[in-house]
Amino acid sequence: MNDLFWLDTGTGRPLVLLHGGFLDHAMWDDQIPFFAPRYRVIAPDARGYGQSTNAAAPFRHTDDLAALLRHLDIGPAVLAGVSMGASVAVDTALEHPELVSAVVVVGAGTSEPYFTDRWTTGIWAAWQAAMAAGDLDASVEAFTLFAAGPDRTLDDLAPDVVGRLREMTRSTLSKHAPDEPDLRIPVHDTWNRAAKIDVPVLAINGAIDSPDHLDMAERLTCTVVNGHAISIDGTAHYPNVERPGVFNKALEDFLRTL
Repeated sequence: MNDLFWLDTGTGRPLVLLHGGFLDHAMWDDQIPFFAPRYRVIAPDARGYGQSTNAAAPFRHTDDLAALLRHLDIGPAVLAGVSMGASVAVDTALEHPELVSAVVVVGAGTSEPYFTDRWTTGIWAAWQAAMAAGDLDASVEAFTLFAAGPDRTLDDLAPDVVGRLREMTRSTLSKHAPDEPDLRIPVHDTWNRAAKIDVPVLAINGAIDSPDHLDMAERLTCTVVNGHAISIDGTAHYPNVERPGVFNKALEDFLRTL
């Protein structure tokens, strides 16, 4: 496990916090000290992100997470993830169900996303063009727009929130070259298989997130055996960063039901 970085703090039932794409474990800085007094909080950097090393061979994020939990002798655990981290949590419930006691997703469904609304596809197109051109600044700005959602600009967000997201995104993108091969191995048929997930699943949605992200989260909670969704007003793709107090209460209320 020397190639992966993780934070391990607190005592109690295990709570694993999984970061979003191009971010790192620091996106949970407002959650880790809040939950650590009552839970054992594990916050890893996924392979190729943050302080974890880049991939040298084909891999699956879910297998990395399972290996980490077994290395720490932890399980079953509550897996809470934002965006990419949410998809890893769902994949793990599918591929390593013995390690999962509940799943919390934010801004995602499974690891087979679909993007159809004009705003979201436009953001992805701008990000891909910037990456292809090797323009790191434009890549960071395009991706950070997900924090605003389709109905706001980044100027509508607190400067420290935008600054944190930009810093994490820049740090991770700087580790990768535009022509670097994608060594991730996908998990297949996730939407059909999700119907067999029988642990509790909660979606905590940013109420003004993109239509695609909201649709996928809602679809997941309607597909699993025991799912439901709540929304946090005034937030988009990163409610845990933008309104941490409200997010922490929502997550804690869910954990108390388990």
